[in-house]
Amino acid sequence: MSNWPLLSLLIWIPVAGAILVLFCGNARPNAARWLSLLVTLIVLAVSALLLPNFDYTSGAMQFGEAHEWLPGIHSSYKLGADGISVALILLTTFTTVLVIAGAWEVIKDKVHQFMAAMLVLEGLMIGVFCAMDALLFYVFFEAMLIPMFIIIGIWGGPRRIYATLKFFIFTFFGAIFMLVALIYLYLKAGTFDLATLWSLHLSRPEQIWLFFAFLIAFAVKVPMVPVHTWLPDAHVEAPTGGSVILAAIMLKVGTYGFVRFSLPIVPDASQQLAWLVIALSLIAIIYIGYVALVQEDMKKLIAYSSIAHMGFVTLGLFVVFMLARGLNDPQTAQLGAQGAMVQMISHGFVSGAMFTCIGVMYDRLHTRLIKDYGGLAKVMPWFAAFMVLFAMANCGLPGTSGFVGEFMVILASFKANPWVSLAAAFTLIIGAAYTLWLIKRVIFGQIESEAVRTMPDINAREAFVLAAFAAAVLIVGVWPWPLTHLMDASVSHLVSQALATKVG
Repeated sequence: MSNWPLLSLLIWIPVAGAILVLFCGNARPNAARWLSLLVTLIVLAVSALLLPNFDYTSGAMQFGEAHEWLPGIHSSYKLGADGISVALILLTTFTTVLVIAGAWEVIKDKVHQFMAAMLVLEGLMIGVFCAMDALLFYVFFEAMLIPMFIIIGIWGGPRRIYATLKFFIFTFFGAIFMLVALIYLYLKAGTFDLATLWSLHLSRPEQIWLFFAFLIAFAVKVPMVPVHTWLPDAHVEAPTGGSVILAAIMLKVGTYGFVRFSLPIVPDASQQLAWLVIALSLIAIIYIGYVALVQEDMKKLIAYSSIAHMGFVTLGLFVVFMLARGLNDPQTAQLGAQGAMVQMISHGFVSGAMFTCIGVMYDRLHTRLIKDYGGLAKVMPWFAAFMVLFAMANCGLPGTSGFVGEFMVILASFKANPWVSLAAAFTLIIGAAYTLWLIKRVIFGQIESEAVRTMPDINAREAFVLAAFAAAVLIVGVWPWPLTHLMDASVSHLVSQALATKVG
């Protein structure tokens, strides 16, 4: 089994499946649904095969594949995955199954095209997480925009054209800076091979310019303040499945870019400018939390909440430099980086679940405004139980996945600087404020609308999707060891890369 091209299968099975789904045509929507579900289940099963064949003691890239692609410019179809990549691939395959199941009855128009776009998007996202050639990474990174552009633009809300154009322009603009940086690195190294770029010696001025190019590209994708404004619009207009994929997986591509490019290729510039990323992360954590407090649209509230929670990921990654180089404490630095990685996975589960819950309500009442709801616990008790659980995870309640990563990052940042830690921890109060305010208004209180009084509780399909998210949130919250064990050696290797100076 270990000799199989598992990573290529994970990338291309969904793409091949998408072509088959398109052949179902508009006349056979059920065939498109069942075939899409079958394809995503096969991809999930293949991704599960990574675990028994993975060497948990090694931080090196595994499941390597290399084939000639563009030999004239020394770019190859080269794949590999470490523990961080495997965790993100599993998050992708798990979430896509739930998105396909969740969209079963919701998407009624052009079902085959919607399902095909989702499958292509799955393959491209997996490609990003295992590309070991910088140009190949860029191709996957940019190609992801196309199916998401289509998903929002065709099945989105009334302002979907505005949202898709804003989403595309922001992310495409950011990626141009990465392309310029990659071309410069190619001219220096003569190859796009990531492993070679990791060992390439660069002067400090070179690193600083490259750092800013990567920062712009990945900050837009995360998104970080001040290039975050495309996200709330994209979420509000996207169909539920698009919002789940966008929040649960696509935002992680930005932080994954920092892991694969900024920290190992320009470590000296990353160390010198870590204060900037930490400051932007704290602004995201605190300021965006206050912005979330005043939202009247549930999707906008959770979208802003996502920006705040992703601030913990960038904080955990860059507080490494304060700890390891400033305080000579690599062990706590590793704790911060590990916390950032756990937060990435946890946020995927929690945000995906929250957007799914909003989708369930929207399908019944066709409004996302908080004021239109109230007292759902009385008419939808099962749904209310799930939503309260996910809300608690969004607050960072111990016992849920939302607590684990944030606690590790706060613990590590306290060692680096207690004031940074205090500012980061303050978001737990703000997060609890806007999340509990949402729950109080929507789930509890009086039923003031006859439309709410007649809302049916979740059906078996919706219960399956929400139960799967709930299981993931609780398992990681109660027993995070399998996840941290999977990524441990890879995070240790990442920290050692970030601390290896390249000047000289």
